[in-house]
Amino acid sequence: MTAAAEASYDNRILTLDFIRGVAVMGILLMNIVAFAMPEAAYSNPLAYGGHAGADFVAWLANFVLIDGKMRGLFSFLFGASTLLVIDRAEAKGENPFTVHYARMIWLFVFGMAHLVLLWWGDILNHYALIGGIAFFFFRKLPPYKLVIMALVLLGAEFAFVLAVGAEIAAGEVAVRAGHASVDVAHAYAANRANLGVPPAAEIAKDLAIHRGDYATIFANRLPDALRAPVQAFLFLGMETLAYMLLGMAALRGGLLTGDWSRRAYARGAAIGFAIGVPAYLAIATIPIRHGFDTASVAAADLVWSEPVRPVMILGWACLLALMVRPGGRLTARVAAAGRMAFTNYLATTVICTGLFYGYGFGLYGRLSRAELYPVVAAICLGMLLWSQPWLARFRYGPLEWLWRSLARGRLQPMRQAASASQ
Repeated sequence: MTAAAEASYDNRILTLDFIRGVAVMGILLMNIVAFAMPEAAYSNPLAYGGHAGADFVAWLANFVLIDGKMRGLFSFLFGASTLLVIDRAEAKGENPFTVHYARMIWLFVFGMAHLVLLWWGDILNHYALIGGIAFFFFRKLPPYKLVIMALVLLGAEFAFVLAVGAEIAAGEVAVRAGHASVDVAHAYAANRANLGVPPAAEIAKDLAIHRGDYATIFANRLPDALRAPVQAFLFLGMETLAYMLLGMAALRGGLLTGDWSRRAYARGAAIGFAIGVPAYLAIATIPIRHGFDTASVAAADLVWSEPVRPVMILGWACLLALMVRPGGRLTARVAAAGRMAFTNYLATTVICTGLFYGYGFGLYGRLSRAELYPVVAAICLGMLLWSQPWLARFRYGPLEWLWRSLARGRLQPMRQAASASQ
């Protein structure tokens, strides 16, 4: 690829890279809780981390604006990037099937290593599995058919989570009434550990484990880590695939390439937030009114957020596209963070586990929810400060280069000086 072609390509995906940069930073706003506190705190402020004052505001702001939206936006972008890789492979006369599935296989390997060795919240292995499906069945569909298929999948996902929410609510009623079967009681305890307020003894055990050494944390994580890909595939697969298809449609339709007019982006952002914010505020009242019991958190987090989330994701995509300023310093830095999203995503795990886990600084469970966000700000600032200077010298982020080299079966040119001759 010539230097001129490379520059043209970079200009074409500036909007996509900028949105990805915001998403990789935005997803940390939620993930920081999963790094720093027992799992139930992610969805339930009463479980741990504080639920009054600034801590409550932090939970509410994340629930309304961030939770699920950044993950969904990431899925949008993954679908779009899949098409970009396919387009580039075909333009160079390569086999897109071979290129894509080599990338997905190695992404799955990276994701499983991340999941098993570092942190339970990995999403990369899930994207690799769903990305394989998106390519095989849907890559040649026109945008309108991609949207139709996405809506069908989202409808099926909503029906599924509606049934799950009803089952959780029935289980809680049975447990409180004292006539739950052993299986129902066991399922309720598992749901409470993820969504409700776990008993103090369970919280204490979790704190002790994550404040311990690496071997202790690893042994605790391993059984769940080996089951996680199947569980995520069954529970989130339809939703993730739907968002990837919408991302493909958004790329083909120009939303993610900056081809829409500013008026169209402003309209999309206004519609997304005008519908999404009031809806999410209304949904947030469900657990608040019911004292954040397991069933009410499930209803809010799993069920009623589902049909509203795509609208908010669209709103975010349009708002961020509207914020892109070609040639602007902030745009360039955010886009650079997006070009290195793979490296930055995994780097946040290394940083955060080092800060919070016992084999590092041992801050697990020692900061309130609101106190976590200066940490987030510092990490995001680090992404903005280091990504652009790195890409001024190198063609790829370190892990992007490794992923590309493994998928291609040969070392890829790394330094920028070599790019003009490729």
